[in-house]
Formats: sequence, structure tokens, C-alpha cells
Amino acid sequence: MVGVMPTDKKPVVRFAPSPTGMLHLGNARAALFNWLFAKHAGGKFMLRMDDTDDERSTAAYAEGIENDLAWLGLRHDLFDRQSNRIAIYEAAAQRLKDAGLLYPCYETAAELDRKRKRQQARGKPPVYDRAALDLTAEDRATLEAEGRKPHWRFKLDGSKTHFEDLIFGAFDVNSDSLSDPVLVREDGRFLYTLPSVVDDIDFGITHIIRGADHLTNTGVQLQLFKALGATAPTFAHYSLLQGPEGKPLSKSQGEDFSLQSLREAGYEPMAINSLLARLGTPDPVEPRLSLEELAAHFDIGQLGRADIRFDPANLDKTNAALLHLIPYTSIRGRLGAAGIDLGEDFWNAIRPNLTRFDDAALWAGIITGPMTPVIEDEAFGALAAGNLPPEPWSDQTWGILTDNLKQISGRKGKALFMPLRLALTGLPHGPELKNLLPLIGRERAESRLRGLTR
Repeated sequence: MVGVMPTDKKPVVRFAPSPTGMLHLGNARAALFNWLFAKHAGGKFMLRMDDTDDERSTAAYAEGIENDLAWLGLRHDLFDRQSNRIAIYEAAAQRLKDAGLLYPCYETAAELDRKRKRQQARGKPPVYDRAALDLTAEDRATLEAEGRKPHWRFKLDGSKTHFEDLIFGAFDVNSDSLSDPVLVREDGRFLYTLPSVVDDIDFGITHIIRGADHLTNTGVQLQLFKALGATAPTFAHYSLLQGPEGKPLSKSQGEDFSLQSLREAGYEPMAINSLLARLGTPDPVEPRLSLEELAAHFDIGQLGRADIRFDPANLDKTNAALLHLIPYTSIRGRLGAAGIDLGEDFWNAIRPNLTRFDDAALWAGIITGPMTPVIEDEAFGALAAGNLPPEPWSDQTWGILTDNLKQISGRKGKALFMPLRLALTGLPHGPELKNLLPLIGRERAESRLRGLTR
């Protein structure tokens, strides 16, 4: 039941997506900020499915949201679905009706559109004129006899609503410049506002952390909290994340920035978390290996007010930097599952050259073979093959070999090193050969230097 919100508790925050599409980076940023804020202060994170739009909400999208959050590591402490709580919203709506704050309106969408256009033509703001408040009981009965069903608007008090935002600071919303919001549609379904406020009260949400596009909505919701006899949460509105073209990310932009597509493309979840946690702050992006590390350093006051643009190149850089930090003990299971666990020396040798984890398979294949060497000079290759030191090999073997070849052939620099790299790996770049050579082994190295596929 709706009641007064408790204030003597640790933060309780919520991420409340509508299961009408796949989560994208902008959604992930919202969930991440809420999770980090709660965990930094030892609080709780709620996942609430705002699924009152039963025409567009699907179980598949809801499942996808849970899977995406689990992949990011953003596990929830509390969970519910708005579709489970319709009777509670109906009771709250009845309270507002009884108080004269929720009133029936009978205009059709076309009639409302004509009203707005007339107001705009007169240079007036397109605010609902509250004509429905002048209807008598007989008027309403006549309209309903004609087959019209009412939608229900919340009566704003016309005051200036003030609140202190954790990011934007002091903020005022003049409700006399807003239309009374529709809370219930003609078919009886609830729009976003009432269920959201009722849930925030019932679940003891202490902080609402969301995008700056909701700043004006906050003025309406604060009046609704008051009308329901509850203390409002503290608000924080962060800047919006734009796509590379400068438009806010949305579900309608396609799948390029959906979490599912990023996961399928091989990005690390902690690379996404690390980047999103710092975008819009003055702090540099630093890859972190755990959410707990991010939470320990999270400060919501560092988030800026200006919208920021997402650059895919920054995610590539962060992903690479994260892989370079991951110790073998943390990655061993994934290497094994991929069938490429060649040991700790292998991982330590290749990780400075990885951009995606899947790149590790390329280097495992190059090391174990078979691969076709690239031979620039057969005579020099044969000379190198004939001067390979005896095993066992270590990270000193490469230096011994190249010093010896330098004295014998007179080659140095690129003329010495590149033919060897091409013969041993088939590529002009890659991990340091002092680390790769012991993994390749003497037998394979000799065959490749002689131009044989091994």
C-alpha cells in the first residue's frame, strides 16, 4: 500500500526499463549509475519491469534485459513487474479521484490536436485548457452515452516546484506552463507516471537517478508524491549519451549499440562498464577488472550536465586496455572453453596485442600451427634455421639467436628482424618474439625458417 517513504535507510535505487526492445548503451549507463551509486553506499539495486504497455512489451524482451544486465554483472537485490501490481495502481488512482485530483476528460486525439494548433496559432503554449473540469454530471453522462470513454488527467496545482538535484543543483519547474498529465488512458491502461511513483513509494526508493530528459517530469512527479502522502526521493539527472552522429541513443536506432550486438562482437562487459562509468566526468577512462573497483571510486557529483557523444573507438581502446590487465588466473577458464589454453606464458605473451578476446585464437593457431611462413630471403632463412640454439628455450633465446645472426650476416634492425618474424608467424606485427619463440619451439621454428608449413 502506498505510504510514507522511509528515510532512515541506506540507498535503494531502481532501474526501470520497458521491455519493448533491446537494451542499448544509454540504457546500460542508466543501470550502471544506479548500481554503482547503491553499492558505493552499501545500498540496494532494484530491477523493475515497467511493462504496463502490454501492446509492445514482450516476455522475450524482458528476458533479454535480464540477460544483458547479468552479462554486465549488474545483479539486482529486488525485482518486480508492474503488470503484477495493477490493482495497487487502481487503488491509488481511486484515492486521487476521491481527492478531486484525477479528473475525466473526453476529448479525442483529433480534438486535442486541433486545440493545440489553435493555441499555437494565437501564440499561446499548447497547454490543456482544462475544459473537462467544466463538464457537469449530465454532460459526462451524455458523452458516455455517445460511446466516449474518458481518459484521466492529474490536476497540477499551478505552483513552482523546487527541488535540489544531485547533478543540476537547484531546479524549478513551473507547473502552470504544463498540461495536466494523462495518467490513465481511455481503455483503462496506466501510463508511465502513476505506476512509477506508486512503485517508488512502495519499494522505498530513496534516489531516482535518470537522464536529464526527465527533469521537467520531476516537477509533475513531485506533486504526485505529495498528493499520495509520500516523501519524494532525492533526484539526480545525468547528461544524455549520444550516438556517433550526435543523436540520443534510442531503441529505434537499430542494433549497432545494443548490448546484445556488442556482446556478440566480442567486447568485454567490464570494458563497457569502465567506459560508461567515466563518460561525462572530468576523470580519464581507466579499465577496471571489477564492478566493486568502479563502485569504490564512483562519485555521482562528478557527472556533468552537457550531453556527450559516444565514440566506438574509445570502446575499442578500453576493451584492449582491459584485456592487457587480465591475469591468467582470471582468464584460464575462458581459454580452456575456447580450446586455446596454452598456459600462462602464452597468455602473458599475447595479451598486450589483443583488442578482443577472440584474437587469442589467432595467436594460438600461429603458435601451434600449421601455418604457412612468409619467406623474403631463402638463404637468410636457411642461415637462421641452421643457427637455432639448442633447447630448452627461454625468453633469452631470441636475443641469442639475433645477436649471432647479426655477426654472421651483418644484418641489423628491420632487415634482421622482419624476415624472421614473417617466417615464424606469417605476420609483420605481433607479440614480442622473445616471448613467442619458446612457445613455437625449435622444431616448428626450424621448419618455418626453411619455408615449410608447420
